[in-house]
Amino acid sequence: MAWVTLDQFENLSLHTQKGIEFLERYGHFIRDRCAIEFEYAAKLRRLVKSYQPKKKEEEDYQYSPCRAFKMELNEVNDQAGQRELIAENLQANVLRELNILVKDFKEDRKKHLQEGARLMATLAGQIGNLERARKAYEKAFREAERAVENYQRADADLNLSRAEVEKQRMNMTMKTQQSEEAKTEYANQLQKTNDMQTLHYHTAMPEVFQHLQELDEKRIKNMRNYMMKSVEIERAVAPIIAQCLDGIEKAANEINEKEDTMLVIERYKSGFQPPGDFPFEDLSVAKNYDSNSQLAQPVMQPIHNHLTVKGTVSGGKIKKRVGLFGIFGSNKEDCSDLPPNQRKKRLQQRLDEIQAKIQQETAARDGLMKMKGVYEQNPALGDPMSIEGQLNQSSNKLDKLGVELAKFQGYLEEAMRAGASLSSPSQVQRKPTTNGSATRPLSSRRGSHSGGEESLSRSASDSSVCNANANQPVHKKSAPSTPQPTHGSTNSPESGLGESRTSLPGSGCEEYYHDEVDAQPPLGTCRALYPFDATSEGSIPMYDGEELYMIELDQGDGWTRVRRISQPIEGFVPTSYIECHLYNT
Repeated sequence: MAWVTLDQFENLSLHTQKGIEFLERYGHFIRDRCAIEFEYAAKLRRLVKSYQPKKKEEEDYQYSPCRAFKMELNEVNDQAGQRELIAENLQANVLRELNILVKDFKEDRKKHLQEGARLMATLAGQIGNLERARKAYEKAFREAERAVENYQRADADLNLSRAEVEKQRMNMTMKTQQSEEAKTEYANQLQKTNDMQTLHYHTAMPEVFQHLQELDEKRIKNMRNYMMKSVEIERAVAPIIAQCLDGIEKAANEINEKEDTMLVIERYKSGFQPPGDFPFEDLSVAKNYDSNSQLAQPVMQPIHNHLTVKGTVSGGKIKKRVGLFGIFGSNKEDCSDLPPNQRKKRLQQRLDEIQAKIQQETAARDGLMKMKGVYEQNPALGDPMSIEGQLNQSSNKLDKLGVELAKFQGYLEEAMRAGASLSSPSQVQRKPTTNGSATRPLSSRRGSHSGGEESLSRSASDSSVCNANANQPVHKKSAPSTPQPTHGSTNSPESGLGESRTSLPGSGCEEYYHDEVDAQPPLGTCRALYPFDATSEGSIPMYDGEELYMIELDQGDGWTRVRRISQPIEGFVPTSYIECHLYNT
């Protein structure tokens, strides 16, 4: 049965119309929400882009708050992507289906209402036919009654002729017959109308109302489904947004004020020794010398070491920052105008750059030699003489780089001797800082300078160290002990650059910065098996599972030089803490 009475057809039509309009309004809400999500994501991306560090600000991102802020920018950018994903899924899975459904609902409702209107019009027409038949029967019956009365009066009247009486009789007979015919027609129309009314109210119209009821229930059900689907779409990205928030929290927890202050100290440390005590000026000796005109004990004048005063806070204004390595910039090739520590850092950086160029040029020359050999074996592939010019250019570049390397090695040795001469003989040498069993690794480790002939092929001979370590089982409960490098003449600052590894005197810099295009290429990648706090000098911290570039393999002291993938920061980590993967060279 219908869920409303049959006399409420107009109210039912209005109700279904409002229901479809409400569903359409919900679709407009989803559409506007998608637009807001897209706009919000775009504004978040613009915000992240506007706060990204500029090239001139990248050197400040060695400090933990700056690094944490950069990680937060990345996480916010990821959140923007999730908001875009919400909008796209709402459009594809909710809004599009909802619009199609609204269109179908309107067409179905129109069809059912037209069918109901047709049934009601048919019933109303039949009722009209019944009413006309009834009125015709009533009229014929009245005329028949009058005809009977007229005949009876004429038959009783003796004055009327027999012809007039016969006329009244014939009229009575005709009217009576017409009345019977109208009565039969009325009875037929009544039966037909009753049958149609029964069919209308018990079968046809309830079926129409049932269709409208199902249509309305389907609309309500889909309204619920679309709301649930919207929740599921947003809930699907909630874990990723939560991971973004966890990443921001992790970045905040990695802010280390102690580490940052030590970086500032190392960054601005000049290497000059503090000035000595001012001697006492005995004015009486000078007075006796003047009065007796005799040679008296000369008065000790205060000695002001220009280099010492220059390195103190009161030594005047510090020069404007030049280059990536802080405020200490140099306009001279040998960096003699820089403080000792900064001069050594700058010279060592220049040596690293030259060595990287030598490695690249050597690899290029080896490639040209192989190509020339292939051409010689198979002339169809190319002319071997076409490679000669490039080989000559490569050899000339290597010769120039070798000369430049030797020159800067001399500058660095000179800086080492100058730094040693500035040290006070009475000053007690400080032992390397230790943290439990971990000893600070050397600030930098450089290969032997062989005039630029070193090649990347050394990675093959050293790969056994990393491969052996990579095969070790991973134990998450406790990390291996941190290796202790030897501290002898091999690693001392006075040993110069003749050994396979040298420390950068007074650097103490825990991070390496490279802004040159020709920075030393990585030998492979590695993954951290354990977290490392980098309490040792020259090392860098890493978290569990972090991916890093390998810049220099373990040379037997238990340390591997790595570079961060996301930032131009280099340093040393324990070899036993990482899993190595070398490139195929």
